[in-house]
Amino acid sequence: MQRVKINSVNISGQKGTIKNAVEMVELTHSGVRNDAHAGHWNRQISLLGTESIMKFEKESGRKVVPGEFAENITTTGMDLWTVHPLDRFTSGEIELEVTQIGKECHGSSCAIFKEVGNCVMPKEGIFCRVLSPGILKAGMELEYHPKMFRIMVITLSDRASAGEYEDRSGLRIRELVAEFFSSLNIHHFIHYALIADDPVKLEELLHKAKEELVDLVITTGGTGIGPRDFTHDVVRRLLDKEIPGIMEFIRIKYGTDKPAALLSRSVAGVMGKSLIFTLPGSLKAVNEYMAEISTSLMHMIHMLHGLDSH
Repeated sequence: MQRVKINSVNISGQKGTIKNAVEMVELTHSGVRNDAHAGHWNRQISLLGTESIMKFEKESGRKVVPGEFAENITTTGMDLWTVHPLDRFTSGEIELEVTQIGKECHGSSCAIFKEVGNCVMPKEGIFCRVLSPGILKAGMELEYHPKMFRIMVITLSDRASAGEYEDRSGLRIRELVAEFFSSLNIHHFIHYALIADDPVKLEELLHKAKEELVDLVITTGGTGIGPRDFTHDVVRRLLDKEIPGIMEFIRIKYGTDKPAALLSRSVAGVMGKSLIFTLPGSLKAVNEYMAEISTSLMHMIHMLHGLDSH
């Protein structure tokens, strides 16, 4: 388990000013008590690694004391900017969830930027929200827990499940999903299921995904208008919120040249804490749909968890 050591804990009573090191800070569900940046928002607590500070010192030729970049917690032990939103840090009962990497630089309202003309916080500082409060002091350690994204890929096909041919579409989705998360250096686990065109079995798998907080569910097959095409009907009934724009855009984009694409009843939406997308059963359609879904997938995941990534 990777750990970072807390070098300093820091507070300021006013935004845009440096923070002063204190003996300890009390974390509440809105951030650091008595700190100007506490509140019911994503950036309750800021952290900055000495690794980033040392790079700044070398480039600027100026020594920096903890809190000068307005960070609440100054750490050492890892490059904090390499973490991802939804990763977590813990210390005993304390639990922090990463909400943002870096931020917009406000320049003239930043004390150190006014003096030096540069600031490391917008690029390498990270922000967290408090999931479980407590007391933090210098010398304590935080354990780093990367988020493990859980994905379920479900193929619905009577013939493929009977062994009459290989399920190429489901395997392609699994490959594309793995490539997507790997390219972002995000930990992930993919569960693959091949079932017959069975609405009862599909509903069982979807209920399991919801109960086990699976992050992403992608089905392939059963999205047409044939007598065994029911994926849309089962999934839509279980959705808490539908995301119609994605599938509407895909149908129009590819249906302009291939009218048969307009017959797809693919649906996208939110089921509990899971995003779910139903794709057609052809390999070509899988490639087309996944290319479009991938462009906004992380943004959707962040929105679902209440993170403002604008």
